[in-house]
This record gives sequence, structure tokens and C-alpha cells, in this order.
Amino acid sequence: MLPWLLCGELAAIVLVLCVRLRLLQKALDDIAAQLGERLNSDTNNPIFLPTRDPHARKLAAELNTHLKELRRLRQRYENGDRALKEAVTNVSHDLRTPLTAMCGYLELLDKGDKTPEQARYLALISNRAEAMGRLTGELLRYSVAAGLEDGLDQAPVELNGAVEEAVAALYGALIRKGIVPSVSLPEERVVRVLDRAALSRVLDNLLANALKYSGGDLDVALSPNGAITLSNAAPGLDEVQVGRLFDRFYTVEAGRGSTGLGLSIARTLTERMGGTIAARYEAGRLWTEVRFPGTY
Repeated sequence: MLPWLLCGELAAIVLVLCVRLRLLQKALDDIAAQLGERLNSDTNNPIFLPTRDPHARKLAAELNTHLKELRRLRQRYENGDRALKEAVTNVSHDLRTPLTAMCGYLELLDKGDKTPEQARYLALISNRAEAMGRLTGELLRYSVAAGLEDGLDQAPVELNGAVEEAVAALYGALIRKGIVPSVSLPEERVVRVLDRAALSRVLDNLLANALKYSGGDLDVALSPNGAITLSNAAPGLDEVQVGRLFDRFYTVEAGRGSTGLGLSIARTLTERMGGTIAARYEAGRLWTEVRFPGTY
């Protein structure tokens, strides 16, 4: 009789433990699901658990404390990022007027009589003023691109025509540098829902980058899957430099005079439109690819 009682008690204990284990598993699943939801949404709701298990409730309370701190830091970052973008935009606007006036005065001085030494100094000042003007313009364009959230005017765009137009717009500059571009386009139309102006800016910046670093050639290809690839010999680059090309304000020796914002703007706009952009360096060649997945 006694063994049967012991077996019954053990069975009851095992059953209770199994039930408690199942409830604990469910509580952990609830915590995981709610944690993912809180991290992916802007909400102040804490993680709530119906279970009375003290360990699960302690874990939920600890996570709620960290989530609250994370929300505080996120709001601080977003406010600071917004303030920085506004400051960059305001500074860019404020600099454009005096820069325009300064360039005008420099042109007037250049038309007058001057000694060779004065002409040399005037040329140096003009070059610096032009560089500052380019930087101001790029800063303004970057702040606009980085501030776009839902402001993209997206509509069906044929990538074949967009690539042709971008190459044609820069064709004169390419020829002057001795580069005859090779363009490969598929026979079928490749259409994606994109912002036409943003796509034009992306392609212009990619082509300008290729022009800057090209060793004498440029291949542009569009594949049916929506990938636009540019490749050119780039003897002045290496793998480390190519790995940083999309960093803000990064320039290399071969690209002196650049603002370092062109490819950063291209990446920002590409990602806003749901695409990806990347660069790699292989066998002395620079490969840049922008890809817009999906079909139309």
C-alpha cells in the first residue's frame, strides 16, 4: 500500500511541476513577444504578465526599467538628430548669401588690373570660395535627404530610361576626361516604384564618383532584377578607402576637392526608397551597385 501512495504523491508532484514549468514557458514566450513589440514600436506601455511567478515578474520588471531608459535615450537622440539637421539646414542657407556676394566681388576683382602675385592670391581665394560653396550646397542637399521620411513622391519609374538619362547628362564631362562609357541595358523594361528626383540624384552622385576615381574607363549595366552596377579602373583607391566611401565627409587623396557627402546622400536616398547600395574593390577596379528589389 505504501509504495502506491509514494507513487501517487510523486506523480502529483511531477504533474504540479509540469504545470508550473508550462506556465513559466508561457510567461517567457509572452515576455519575448512583448519585448519585440516594444522595441519595434514607439510606445510607453510596459511589459505585462498575468502570471504570479516571482521570477518571471522580476524579469519583466527589470526589462521594463531598461525599456524606459531606452525610450529616454531614443527620444534624446531623435531630438538631437532633428536639431542637428535643422542647424545644418539653417547654416547652409545662411552661408549661401554671403558666399554668393563674395564670389561676385571676386569676379569683379578678377576683371581689374592686378600684379601676378595678386592674381595668384585671387585664384587661391576663388578656389577656396568655390569649394566652400560646393560644401554648403552638399550640406543642404544632405540635410534635405536625411530629413525625408514619408516625403518621397514615389511612382512607377523605368530604370532603363533613368540610367540612359543620367549617363547622357554626364557624357560631356566623361569625354573631356577621356572616358567613353559602356552602357549595357536589358531589352525588357525594368520598372520600380521610386521617387524620380531622388533616383536621379543617386545616379548622378554614383556617376560623379566614378568620374572622380576612374582610371580611364566606365562600365554601366542594368540587370533585369533591378540592380544598377558601375565599374571602373581605380588605381588611386584601395579596399580600406572603398570601404569608407559612403561615410559622411570622408574623402581620399584622389578625390581632393570633394565634400565627402555625395555617396552618403546616395545611400540615404536609396535606403529611403527601399533599396540597397554597396561598393567593393577587386583587382584594381571599383564596383558600385545600387539595387531596387521587387517587381512592378
